[in-house]
Amino acid sequence: MTNSISPAQAWQRLLDGNARFVAEESQHPNQGAVRRSELVNTQNPFAVIFGCSDSRLAAEIIFDLGLGDAFVVRTAGHVLDDAVLGSLEFSVSVLKVPLIVVLGHDNCGAVTATKEALETGEMPQRFIRDLVERITPSVLASLRDGRTEINDMVVDHARLTAERLLESSPVIAAAVHDSSTAVIGVAYRLEEGRIQLVTDSELL
Repeated sequence: MTNSISPAQAWQRLLDGNARFVAEESQHPNQGAVRRSELVNTQNPFAVIFGCSDSRLAAEIIFDLGLGDAFVVRTAGHVLDDAVLGSLEFSVSVLKVPLIVVLGHDNCGAVTATKEALETGEMPQRFIRDLVERITPSVLASLRDGRTEINDMVVDHARLTAERLLESSPVIAAAVHDSSTAVIGVAYRLEEGRIQLVTDSELL
């Protein structure tokens, strides 16, 4: 399987879709019976969106996408774990997707919980604690740089998650090295509905 568009072209498609969403001109593409039939035995998504599970962050809606357009992985606070890494490696090595977007958003509950845990010294119980522990390095990085607002931490967390993804996965790092894939961090503004690139990429 190959993908016919570049990382830059994939990013432009996402930008165009988000612009339509913000302008209330969404086209809702690829959502009919014909598209369903086309995808029964194959898929060729042009982007991976690894985002927060927040109910206000529905990737296909904010990027005006349809069936088969995006390979979507979501966890609270877009936290990386082995299952996420396996899913993202599958998208790159098997589906040949040219762009991975790490999608964070303002007022993120997971980042807020992490900030509060660091301030109070009281960690959540059980599996929520695992989420907080995985987000803690990003929040600490923000605090070290004097950024104490949640939305600044969200930006840092998206950017640092993109970096950690490359550090954690030799498969994805190799794809980025040969320019077949790009990994970027993006922040979403809930009120505006607009996305913002928060990492630098030579491919874009």
